[in-house]
Amino acid sequence: MVRGRLLAERAASTAILLFVVALVVFFAMRLLPGDPVDIILGNSGTATTSQVQALRASLHLDLPLGRQVLLFVTGLFHGDLGESITYNQPVTAVILSRLPATGELALAAVAFALVVAVPIGVLSATWRNSMLDRLAMTASFVGIAMPGFWLGLVLIMLFAARLRWLPVEGRAASGVQPLGPTGFFTLDALLARNLPLFWSSLRYLALPAITMGAVMMAILARVIRSSMVEELGKEYITVARAKGAGRARLVVRHALRNALIPAVTVFGLELGTLLGGNMIVETVFSWPGLGRLAVDAIFKRDYPLVQGVVIVYAFTFALANLAVDMAYTWLNPRMEG
Repeated sequence: MVRGRLLAERAASTAILLFVVALVVFFAMRLLPGDPVDIILGNSGTATTSQVQALRASLHLDLPLGRQVLLFVTGLFHGDLGESITYNQPVTAVILSRLPATGELALAAVAFALVVAVPIGVLSATWRNSMLDRLAMTASFVGIAMPGFWLGLVLIMLFAARLRWLPVEGRAASGVQPLGPTGFFTLDALLARNLPLFWSSLRYLALPAITMGAVMMAILARVIRSSMVEELGKEYITVARAKGAGRARLVVRHALRNALIPAVTVFGLELGTLLGGNMIVETVFSWPGLGRLAVDAIFKRDYPLVQGVVIVYAFTFALANLAVDMAYTWLNPRMEG
């Protein structure tokens, strides 16, 4: 009952949030210098006045701002995000064509962050003040301090330019297309049992995923370590130890679940940073996802496309925070009351 009410409240607040974000982006894009009509026509001065007026009318830029807002809001409530100025296609279709690339990269970055951060945090807390603890916390501090674009360039110089182990541009070798309906190259390759394509796609995914997930990994490792240290010093751990519980049982069965509660909070907040950072990472690695699409659309003053991408980002962030709220009730059932 409580979960259902929480879900309904979150769904309502998410709808309001998306509407407000859409309006903010609508006005922000029109405050930017530059005219999309001039950009489309090449800003060469060769276009006739009738051509300029016709294009401006087709984009509804000849209407008063209030009328433009009304058309935008009406389309939004009908699920119509408009037509991309750059691609001459519905914004929804353009976004859906790029969504699998960003989804695959984001999931890979989150997987990397969690797989590395949880063991490091737990081991550092278990062997507190050991050499392992000092090295792990120093590495995590460096990971937090490094900007994503700088880390990406360092990884490119080391693993691509010097060692020549990994590629740095795109999702797969030239001409390769996804084999299945998901659009995730690695997953589609596994479903098709095409191991060579799987390993090839994984090689292209490795550097951008590590770059994108490094900061989340570093922050989560420090939070988990701090929470585990606190939990391991509590009375219930002392009682369990006195009853003969082994170290592994104390850490995994008793302390870790409680220590994950603050980590889940940080994880939800870091997802927003992850979504924002993918624009830089996708640009550095020429990854054909939503981040790079948004950057190109901003430079080309493609108003409908920018608005659509931002709405997708806002919806994803709100959905992730809803998942975090639901995870609270699983990790700590007392919060349901």
